[in-house]
Amino acid sequence: MENMVVVGTQWGDEGKGKVVDLLTAGADMVVRYQGGNNAGHTLVVGGKKFIFHLIPSGILYEDKTCLIGNGLVVDPEVLLGEIARLKDAGVNVGPQRLVLSEKAHLIMPYHKAIDAAREAAKGKVKIGTTGRGIGPCYEDKAARIGIRAIDLTEPGVLEEKIRANLKEKNFYLEKFLGAEPLDANAIVNKYMEFANQLSPYLGDVSLILYEAASSGKSILFEGAQGTHLDVDHGTYPFVTSSNPVAGTICSGAGIGPNILRHIIGVVKAYTTRVGAGPFVTELEDETGDYIQERGAEFGSTTGRRRRCGWLDLVVVKDSARINGLTALAITKLDVLTGLDKLKICVEYELDGERIQARPASLSAMARCKPIYKELDGWKEDISGARKLSELPSEAKTYLKEIEEITGVPISLVSVGPAREETIVIDELLLP
Repeated sequence: MENMVVVGTQWGDEGKGKVVDLLTAGADMVVRYQGGNNAGHTLVVGGKKFIFHLIPSGILYEDKTCLIGNGLVVDPEVLLGEIARLKDAGVNVGPQRLVLSEKAHLIMPYHKAIDAAREAAKGKVKIGTTGRGIGPCYEDKAARIGIRAIDLTEPGVLEEKIRANLKEKNFYLEKFLGAEPLDANAIVNKYMEFANQLSPYLGDVSLILYEAASSGKSILFEGAQGTHLDVDHGTYPFVTSSNPVAGTICSGAGIGPNILRHIIGVVKAYTTRVGAGPFVTELEDETGDYIQERGAEFGSTTGRRRRCGWLDLVVVKDSARINGLTALAITKLDVLTGLDKLKICVEYELDGERIQARPASLSAMARCKPIYKELDGWKEDISGARKLSELPSEAKTYLKEIEEITGVPISLVSVGPAREETIVIDELLLP
């Protein structure tokens, strides 16, 4: 298998974890390149449910190496907890299989405290952050005062940075946000313990990837969130604090663009988003409730109910352009079973004019009205389909419309949560 990239084309929660899990069979390495534990991938393998927040879901394959790139912000406590849960489930997660970039930045308790206090202060105009400290950690990275994983190997440097940072953070927490200050000694002691446990996992991810690519090994790059949550290209400010788009792989993993071959965009068969922000095709009716219930649309990380709506191909077409998609993977097609009519948004109407790309202005997007193409639904259970020919004609028409409108071929269709409930159209994706 040639090197591949898996990115989300909507507002996250597209089912990237299952797609990565399937493609991992043909890869030697799986690397995550951005985000933090504000993301969650849910997999059902062998009847067992696994939820991943930081570790690439490829860890479920015993012969694969999984890498956490420098583009991530990592909460040590969350990572160690994830390692422990996988070990309890019988999964080998030793340092020989999992590598954390020594250049990745660490989420600190003051990042989470600031995140929560800011959201509380905003009241009704809050962004909808997960409160995991992701944004404040990226802020410190840009301000050049962040604490990196490599600092765990130098106790003196680690303590000095913690104490220096906490002076500023406590002032901000107390004087501006009206929150409780944090104790420096407690943080230092806690992170010294983390250092002992995580130090064996540290490595130079960029060098490991270079050597792997040079020796002909295949690499699978796994993104978190989705294109329209990208801090540059998403519905700002209702976005994440990093860049989920494919171009970020180079900086977030430390590799050159010449090694990337296939870029697969994951598209949920309908549209969802968590938290606040514009949503042109949102359904606040019985159909929306039907999709939400059948799709079990609750966040893997937060448990929050996801807002549901018809498939918005305006945002998917934007994602195809921004990421340079070479193929689509459609997920949760089975959720639409039972609906008499289906709708696909093909354009927006803005102030009386038709547009084919999402506007940057949120006020303009709030005025956008969806222009739909209506299709017939299907009643048959499709979870047992393993070939396109086994799908109802209406389902095949739905998929064909997606291909024609986006201009990107579909290579994979998921018809259920389990690994085997998948239609693989392009056999080159798998070994």
